[in-house]
Amino acid sequence: MQHHVTLVTLVLLGLLVGALVAAFLLRRRFLLSGLGAVTMWLRPVGESRWALGVAWYSGETLLWYRALSLSVRPNQRLCRSQFHVDARRRPTRDEPSLPSETVVLTCRTGAGPRELAMDPSTETGFLSWIESAPPIDR
Repeated sequence: MQHHVTLVTLVLLGLLVGALVAAFLLRRRFLLSGLGAVTMWLRPVGESRWALGVAWYSGETLLWYRALSLSVRPNQRLCRSQFHVDARRRPTRDEPSLPSETVVLTCRTGAGPRELAMDPSTETGFLSWIESAPPIDR
């Protein structure tokens, strides 16, 4: 009897893990299927760890979703009119989680200073999006 209970528990645990993996993969596919969706790493300036995510930028807002999450809500919501790129660089040896061809942008945002890392092809579209922001009325 105890063997039967253990087997049922293992089967249920396996089904639960399978469902979580499927939900994670479906969420990622949904996020990457949107127009303007790109892979982007993000970290607040001064933090040591990069977080991989999917960013959607359109209109006036950049929505950034953490890749390793099941949440359907963005982790960061950044306004285009409050973006200012201060510097551009390549990853350093202290940033082994970033591919070597990645471009790192140091930015000021309405949510505070952030570093964004992306492919060079993504950088071109991203900078065009920022530069096309309407002028701020003062």
